Amino acid sequence: MEHFWQNEFIQIAAYYSVVILCLVVFLAAFELVTKYKNWEEIKKGNMAVAMATGGKMFGIANIFRHAIQEHTSVVAMVGWGVFGFALLIGGYFIFEFLTPKFNVDEEIEKDNRAVGFISMVISIGLSYIVGAGI
Repeated sequence: MEHFWQNEFIQIAAYYSVVILCLVVFLAAFELVTKYKNWEEIKKGNMAVAMATGGKMFGIANIFRHAIQEHTSVVAMVGWGVFGFALLIGGYFIFEFLTPKFNVDEEIEKDNRAVGFISMVISIGLSYIVGAGI
């Protein structure tokens, strides 16, 4: 059985499957902390929500990319991925705190693409910082 898990194809499939599962769970967590419903807004054509959600997806994937490169077990990769996600969600709250003149969620829900774009760039940028630390 040990030989089975040492096969590169099996390892890639395992990482892929676990990251997809984590991505779904983490996006559901983001859905809980935002005031809008991501997929409903995207279905309506809300580009600000699409950009913010895309940034979150890229950020999560980028963190897992670094975790896979630096750690040899799926368990360690998930641990670092969860830690990185916690830092990303913390960055989301800091972004909201640092913009007292407007509410980030409300602006994104109103399709304010400038706010959606900044949210996307923050998620992507922070993922590189977290990834470098992993």
